[in-house]
Amino acid sequence: MFCKIPDQLGRMIELDQLPQRIISLVPSQTELLIDLGLKDRLVGVTRFCIHPAGLIDEKTVVGGTKKIVESRIIELQPDLIICNREENNQKIVEFCDHIAPTYVSDIDNLEQALEMIADVGELTGAKFKAKSLIRNITSSFKKIPPAEINQKALYLIWKKPYMTIGTGTFINDMIEKAGFTNAAKELTRYPELEVEEMIKLQPDVVFLSSEPYPFSTDDIAELKLAFLTAPSQDPVKPNVTPDFKVVDGELFSWYGSRLLKTPEYLQTLQPKKTDLTI
Repeated sequence: MFCKIPDQLGRMIELDQLPQRIISLVPSQTELLIDLGLKDRLVGVTRFCIHPAGLIDEKTVVGGTKKIVESRIIELQPDLIICNREENNQKIVEFCDHIAPTYVSDIDNLEQALEMIADVGELTGAKFKAKSLIRNITSSFKKIPPAEINQKALYLIWKKPYMTIGTGTFINDMIEKAGFTNAAKELTRYPELEVEEMIKLQPDVVFLSSEPYPFSTDDIAELKLAFLTAPSQDPVKPNVTPDFKVVDGELFSWYGSRLLKTPEYLQTLQPKKTDLTI
């Protein structure tokens, strides 16, 4: 037996030998496999596995994260498949289980992301590179300074309907790591919001993610107008219009080796006392 460990759903993954034909159905974990030096052993990816650039031209694309081409996965004869509970549905995982040992990650915070990196390193024989990566990520996050100003941030991931980020999500943990309070912290997972409900949350800043919905400056103008023209929540004071920023969704939501770049980016979003107008 080469390796026997539980995945993050508690399912035991058993490998008789070092895997040589790996399929990844999770873009952020595909990038992790590459950075662990496993490109030659990666045979199948999704069309959303865009990092590193050009990868989908070199490897077999087996579909997306929600819909796969089963025949391609069978033809590739994988000996390890990497999935994620949120990215891939139960039907996909069950199919993959019948083809090869299938590791399923389940990540709601940084600690679970680091655990996944360690697991992938163990499963692929790259545990020393994985441990080094974990040390570097951990060190980088410890260097994020405390926020100078306590602000509430509302993070939007979708439009029509608008969807935000509640507790129990990886992005929520990144919002908090950046020093913000999640304006939607009383909500869970990925709730839908009307503009009127956003205004009632009274955020100081609204982050519009670059993915999965590609928010733009036009979306900022639309939301800003809605906040400006909405009836006041206070009979005495007018509504405070938050700052609106389109942010890099990958650096908030990718939980593989891209985490090396996240802390520095989060620091650029932190408000400074000198930013306040009197």
